[in-house]
Amino acid sequence: MKRVVWLLLWIVLPDADVGAQNSHYQGKTLTIIVGSAPGVAYDIYARLVGQFIGKYLPGNPNVVVQNMPAAGSLVAANYVFGIAKPDGLTIASINPALYFNQLQGQREVKYDWAKFTWIGSTDKSEHLMYMRADTPYKTIQDVRKSAEPPKCGATAAGTSGHYVPRLLEDTLGTKFNIVTGYPGGSDIDLAVERGELVCRALTIAAYYAREPYHTWRKKGFARIIMQTGQKRDPLLPDVPTLNELMDEAKTPDIARRLSAVLLSSGEFGRPLVASPGLPPDRAKLLREAFMKSVADPALLAEANKKKIEITPTSGEELAKLAKEVIDQPREVVERMKKILGE
Repeated sequence: MKRVVWLLLWIVLPDADVGAQNSHYQGKTLTIIVGSAPGVAYDIYARLVGQFIGKYLPGNPNVVVQNMPAAGSLVAANYVFGIAKPDGLTIASINPALYFNQLQGQREVKYDWAKFTWIGSTDKSEHLMYMRADTPYKTIQDVRKSAEPPKCGATAAGTSGHYVPRLLEDTLGTKFNIVTGYPGGSDIDLAVERGELVCRALTIAAYYAREPYHTWRKKGFARIIMQTGQKRDPLLPDVPTLNELMDEAKTPDIARRLSAVLLSSGEFGRPLVASPGLPPDRAKLLREAFMKSVADPALLAEANKKKIEITPTSGEELAKLAKEVIDQPREVVERMKKILGE
């Protein structure tokens, strides 16, 4: 008889875990911190996810997006790692190459890359380098031969605007004058339009996602001289890959291995992370809500309208990759420090 009573109670009474999950998010606000300026690709992707993720969390919390653009999103990473409460109410969109800063031992780093709670990533994207079309730098070979290094812009060390040109120097023998300290990618593009800079490295997805690039392509303002990736992107069928250029330059194996480590940032894409120590049940909720969001037909339609790709990676996959990239031999780390040093 007692067993029957307990069974009836189990059926009738609400699940305690479900109730706790609902009560946690019910009436609350989920904040997405974006470590870049408004309007850039990271911001566009984060805001797109922000429109849908609350729908898939129990209790349907309100979602707000806040920009924290400083030091290539390092400030945002430090904030979510060490200041934000590990309660599942704060996540951050951060630069996928911030593990460089940790491997270099930079004192500004207050996070441990492998200990973030990885939620998911909206896309994977290789990189490109553009040049103003009115410069004499038509190809990578022109850069190698030039007596005056072209001036490229970056927000900070550890961002693609900084490490891609440095990697080209190490693997291909080019020279670049890299100017850091810009608040965001839009500021770099504006500096290129003003003639203060002539080049920038960024993701292929970003270059095809927003202005000023739509207008630039129509006017022929810039040309693409290099792309990363194992094969040429369908959008850039006439642009050589770094691997092709390294074959041509007979780049040594050690430089190729380092290139593979540096370009692993493309696998992280545009990651969303939460604080370490987040309870496993809430991490699971956020990861599941993220994956459901990026599969939502309405989100995919909006992404198509914005001309951005959605190629998601799960939080579990990112967590595994995070441990792999941090575990590097001293030789690779020392060479990385040399490349990324100011």
